[in-house]
Amino acid sequence: MKVKYFAWVRERIGKEEETIEPPADVRTVGDLIDWLARRDESYAYAFETPLVIRAAIDHAHVRPDATISGAREIAFFPPMTGG
Repeated sequence: MKVKYFAWVRERIGKEEETIEPPADVRTVGDLIDWLARRDESYAYAFETPLVIRAAIDHAHVRPDATISGAREIAFFPPMTGG
């Protein structure tokens, strides 16, 4: 699946997107965040406060308990503000 990173999540990881194949036990967005955070220091830094990270699966906003099975694209971004 393709994973995209936006705003300071992208800046902390150092890449805009990547294609990954998480292990079978990674079933939800929350599991994916945990798995990514264990990859290296940059991911750990980007996901150090997982409760503030927002996610979208195939362009639809989802909660951390959303299943990632069948997802083509998952995006991670910080909370948005407007003005």
